[in-house]
Amino acid sequence: QVQLVESGGGLVQAGGSLRLSCAASGRTFNDVDVGWFRQAPGKEREFVAAINRGGGRTEYADSVKGRFTTFRDNAKHTVDLQMNSLKPEDTAVYYCAARDKASVVLTTGFLYWGQGTQVTISS
Repeated sequence: QVQLVESGGGLVQAGGSLRLSCAASGRTFNDVDVGWFRQAPGKEREFVAAINRGGGRTEYADSVKGRFTTFRDNAKHTVDLQMNSLKPEDTAVYYCAARDKASVVLTTGFLYWGQGTQVTISS
């Protein structure tokens, strides 16, 4: 089992930045890959970014490439999502998720989920 808690959401103007953090506990943090997902009102949840357990490989959705960066600190058991050049269409509830089964595909297979944090971008 992995317990995940997100923080750092809020309201910012378009063009601004936010940094989300995901704190993990319960399982050896080095044994899990971590992903970020988001769900906007009336839409399905979508993949945003992910980082593998060693931190050496990342994956991003096309819609956030070049604007978002995810990185992890295994000593602190945290994964952050730095979001720059934010757009109104980035408005959503953001979730971090973890999986313990390794795979070359980083976008699926996440079993453990946080409660989510709201990100709102005003135009």
